[in-house]
Amino acid sequence: MRREARELAFQLIFERLFVKNGYELDEEFFSSLKKDEDKEFALEIIKKYEENKESLFSLISSHLIGYELDRVYKVDLALMLVALTEINYLETPHKVAINEVVTLAKRFSTDKSSRFINGVLSSILKDNN
Repeated sequence: MRREARELAFQLIFERLFVKNGYELDEEFFSSLKKDEDKEFALEIIKKYEENKESLFSLISSHLIGYELDRVYKVDLALMLVALTEINYLETPHKVAINEVVTLAKRFSTDKSSRFINGVLSSILKDNN
């Protein structure tokens, strides 16, 4: 299921916010995904994130109001990175990507995070369309 693939990609991106170097993509990490297409989807999110992370961080940073990038909860940041990677590089429909990460925020982050994430992502999409 894509939701599970997205969740695994989120977990890896979250980890990479703390561990900057010296990691390898462990295919075994994705073994819980039953379908090959889900594994490929999760791997593609990670690869596209890695290839474009500087521009993704810049995009988020430029749309934060009253926050600096280093003050954003890392869970929220990782979720926004997943959504923007999907929207910009995997052609996932905007609404789907945002709804999926908002759902994950309700599970993994604070009570206010889903609104914060939705607001930042909506601002980015508004400015880029």
